[in-house]
Amino acid sequence: MSTSRQGDHPPLLIDAATVSDWSATADVVIMGFGMAGACAALEARAAGASVVIVERTSGCTGSTSAAAGHFYLGGGTPVQQACGFDDDPVEMARYLEAVALDPDREKIRLYSEGSVAHFDWLEAQGVPFDRSYYPQKNVVQPGRECLIWTGNEQVWPYRDMAKPAPRGHKVAFEGEEGGGALALRILSERAEAAGATVMADCKVEGLIREGDRIVGVQARRFGEPVHVRARHGVVLAGGGFGQNPDMVARHVPILASAYVQGSPHDDGLAIRLGAAAGGTPIHMDEAFLTSPFYPPENLLKGILVNRDGQRFVAEDSYHSRSGIFSARQPDGIVYLIVDAAIFGYPHFASLTNQRLIDGFATVAEMEAGLALPEGSLQATMAEYNRHAADGADPDFHKHPKWLKPLDEAPYAAFDLSFGRAVYTGFTLGGLRVSADGEVLDAAGTPLPGLYAAGACASNIAQDSNGYASGTCLGEASFFGRRAGAHAARLPARKATA
Repeated sequence: MSTSRQGDHPPLLIDAATVSDWSATADVVIMGFGMAGACAALEARAAGASVVIVERTSGCTGSTSAAAGHFYLGGGTPVQQACGFDDDPVEMARYLEAVALDPDREKIRLYSEGSVAHFDWLEAQGVPFDRSYYPQKNVVQPGRECLIWTGNEQVWPYRDMAKPAPRGHKVAFEGEEGGGALALRILSERAEAAGATVMADCKVEGLIREGDRIVGVQARRFGEPVHVRARHGVVLAGGGFGQNPDMVARHVPILASAYVQGSPHDDGLAIRLGAAAGGTPIHMDEAFLTSPFYPPENLLKGILVNRDGQRFVAEDSYHSRSGIFSARQPDGIVYLIVDAAIFGYPHFASLTNQRLIDGFATVAEMEAGLALPEGSLQATMAEYNRHAADGADPDFHKHPKWLKPLDEAPYAAFDLSFGRAVYTGFTLGGLRVSADGEVLDAAGTPLPGLYAAGACASNIAQDSNGYASGTCLGEASFFGRRAGAHAARLPARKATA
């Protein structure tokens, strides 16, 4: 059998016949100890399987460590009920199908129907959630408040396609950062307490195949090769590819001009391993991208215009939707226009370099100052103001809550142009997998013994337009659990080496 080698790197696919010594053996072997890996380990152990986690760093890590700690959950969670919001799995599934680039209805159904039970499971593991609601439009709650609107549920056309409900559940943590790290610490400690063995400082380099089945991994630890056999299956949970400049340039070049979030180890190795084994990466050209101009939420009453002085998106959209629309405008030029009544500096302006260009006495003066085509901004604002006075927005259907005529001078413009303002993002592409995390080939057939979950797999989150905060942690934990459970149940293959 041939091996798959990339450049001078070790082969990504290794024939089991060439392995003379196995350093360790377990029923389930997991690459990566982030959110997906920890949850896969917990479910595999709950099913009675022995587990070895191969982690390249000295402890649990992954992009979760830098996350605010939102889980996208719904269908009537205890938090939703306590805060007075009526939600059900059918409406949640309708929304997720509506915003998906290429909806996988089976995964969405399972995720929506299992959301309440998954919330209960997270709490049972010790992940804390307050019974509280944060009503303002924000990127992340500044305090411990749990429930928040984190998607486009109230944005047209989605509000007409599914009954809106807030589904962002933030881990109880004081501050805008740290909730993800807290959840990961709790779950990783639970996984180790449940009996999962962690091989830290051990980087997976290749998958070991016997016949048509993946039976283990080759890794390197302190410079020495390590071979770990998997009796049942290998779960790839090694993150995305945002820190691999070559993969970013090839698949999603728009991110090359953005600050990429995530773990420094998001080098795409897990995706490349899966592809070498016959898996199919999908949605590799999609990314989450944002430069949030709210809070304060009053700024949502302003308008976003491009170099032609034209609006192009409903300003009350979730920030990654308005962000990707902005980045794709001609020359990336975008301005946020506000009047004196709603003026305020964007909360993240110091981080995003959303520069206040100037104040202007008239719309015509602002139009000239921004070098927009003569009459363009004046016409746009006249039409917008005329309809806003009636509580309407026939062009983009912004929610009436965020509509007001922009008619109180002076006027101001903030520069949100892509390339001048700082945009942040992360990759969304990954391996095509079944609802149980099985890596699929081009024909949709599972590759025996190989699973993937988390940022290296494609599940619910597919593009910036349909993203909602909490989707990554939600699907990493939910589908990580399913992958671990399924791998544990997979019939073992008798060792022949």
